[in-house]
Amino acid sequence: MIIKNFKPKGLLKNRHIQTLYATFFRKSLLKVTTLERFNLSDGDFVESVWNGKPPKNTRSIVVIFHGLAGSIHSPYIQGLMYELEKKGFASVVMHFRGCYQEENLHPRAYHSGDTKDAKEWIEYLQKNYPNSKLHTVGFSLGGNMMLKLLGEWGKESPISSAVSISAPMQLDISADTIEKGFAKNYQEYLLKPLRATLIAKYKRFDMKKEIEVDETAVAEIKTIREFDEKYTSIMHGYSNAKEYYQKCSAKQFLKEITTPTLIIHALDDPFMTPKILPKQDELSSAIELEILKNGGHVGFVNGSILKPTYWLDRRITSYITLHNRYTNKTYS
Repeated sequence: MIIKNFKPKGLLKNRHIQTLYATFFRKSLLKVTTLERFNLSDGDFVESVWNGKPPKNTRSIVVIFHGLAGSIHSPYIQGLMYELEKKGFASVVMHFRGCYQEENLHPRAYHSGDTKDAKEWIEYLQKNYPNSKLHTVGFSLGGNMMLKLLGEWGKESPISSAVSISAPMQLDISADTIEKGFAKNYQEYLLKPLRATLIAKYKRFDMKKEIEVDETAVAEIKTIREFDEKYTSIMHGYSNAKEYYQKCSAKQFLKEITTPTLIIHALDDPFMTPKILPKQDELSSAIELEILKNGGHVGFVNGSILKPTYWLDRRITSYITLHNRYTNKTYS
């Protein structure tokens, strides 16, 4: 379906301006945050950041998963948390390993299909906030991971509703697309911190033994696919990038999702082509797919350059609010 109430004007119709606008022009919105370090079962940890303080009552909690190179500082994260607060929700960002203030403790980091850490964090929230409904939102890489997790959980999902935005649901297509044309600039932007983080690991671990790649070779990695071939896949138990992409792409898990789930995607997303979109017979009855003509990658800025409105924040919040009114509902 095509959403007709999203009509950006002028320059905001350009997919690259949609993608970059909030990064350069949106103001920081959060005033007080609380860091919670969560220890994982394998001895590592993740850093979760609450908007304000963790709730002490029955407020519903929205768990947010950021994209590649994202964090609590990302404008799309801050904007959503600000909007959720206005509607009475508590919200928390679970940073993937090593994505916030501290380096993680293991040679491995995280990847697009790494659901184990998120599952542990959500189970922790269930135990400590038994009277709070839980919702999830995933952006880009975090969206792919979240959809995979919901599919793995199936009917056992503890989540009341979920929203995925700009998720690369078929990872190989995204890896190919970002190597072409202007998208190469995004690729280098994303690769820079990935290379730096991996090079830093050589100072703490015997990474040559772990992945059989010299430190000097890491500095010369030019593409996301090459990074996944040399590090992500090998470090996380896959034989190569092809196997990693095949097993971790969320599209194949969508039929198993029973949690009410909204998937939002723009046809002009510069990180991937429309080929990543699932067909109707690949969706479970629990999923609503909203396709927009414009919106770029995690953009969806409505109005004009001088008078922007952030359609995405309101759409996510309205969907979660709707499903928060009822007890957990799942679809078979």
